[in-house]
This record gives sequence, structure tokens and C-alpha cells, in this order.
Amino acid sequence: MTNSNPREIPFNGVRLRFESKKSFDELMSALLADVGKKPLMIDDLPAKFGTWESYKAEVESHVGPSGFILFALMNHGAWIEKVQIQKKVVRVIMGNPLIAITMLRHDLTAGLFAPVELILIEEDDNHSSLTYIRPSSLMVVETNEPLLAAAKELDAKLQALAVKVTSTKATGPVRGS
Repeated sequence: MTNSNPREIPFNGVRLRFESKKSFDELMSALLADVGKKPLMIDDLPAKFGTWESYKAEVESHVGPSGFILFALMNHGAWIEKVQIQKKVVRVIMGNPLIAITMLRHDLTAGLFAPVELILIEEDDNHSSLTYIRPSSLMVVETNEPLLAAAKELDAKLQALAVKVTSTKATGPVRGS
């Protein structure tokens, strides 16, 4: 039986934008150095491993320093130039099934927002930006404390990655002051 009147569950997503003095290419390189340069076909893995332990070990072998794996890149810049928008824009899909399960076990609909997505944009003056929507603001739409706790851990990991890749390296203390 189909339901022509689905239950609506409103929510408010929180968009986070990190501006960077890095060029677009420098930002993209920093991100890919952390999450991997080549997307992992994550849907192919379950059939290759018979147990959670063997699957987990394989996933762990692909995880970058910040805890994420690159799943896909969508180059919006390649097609928006057709309408005279001359900016580099790449949507990045990344995640980690070992993090995702900490949320999915509490609400399978959290899978609508796992893996996470970022968008990197070339800005004026050879700068760039990284934007995403805070995962907990998308996943936790009804009271669910275990889901909220797990999603907030993801929020923290994602924000730490964003800060890491958008930051320019400090040059150290100024001498002679």
C-alpha cells in the first residue's frame, strides 16, 4: 500500500563555510592528500569480504589521517563554464563506513547524509572556500540522544579536517621582537 500523504519532518541544516587564502588547487591538493587521490568504490567492498572484521580491516586500510575516504568527485566547474561561469568548483563525497555505522545503528535514515559532501570553490584573489552542511543538523531531526552523540563526533572530525586543509601554515614566531 502506498501512502500519498507522507509524514513531513522539517529540519534546519547548518551550512559551514571555511574561507582559505590557499588557491583552489592548493586546497584541493590538501584535501586529497588527506582523504585519498583516487575514489574508492565502496559499494564493491562488501561482496569481497565475508565478515565484519575482514570488511573493517579493508576499510581501515583506505582511511586517511583525518578518518575519511574519498568516494567521488563531481567537477561542476567543467560544465558551468558552458554558461560563462569561470570558476573551479568541485563537489567531494567522502566518508567512512566505520563512522557511519555509529549513526546508522541508531537511525537508518541518517544514511541520507552519510557519506558527507563538501564543495570546494575558487574564490576571487586566488583564494578558495570549503563549504558543507553540519551532519548532525541533517541527521538528528527527532529526539535521539545516541544518534546525536555519534553525529556530533562526526561534526568534530569533519570540522577538524576543514580547518586543517583550509589553513595556511604558520611561519613561526617573528624574530627580533
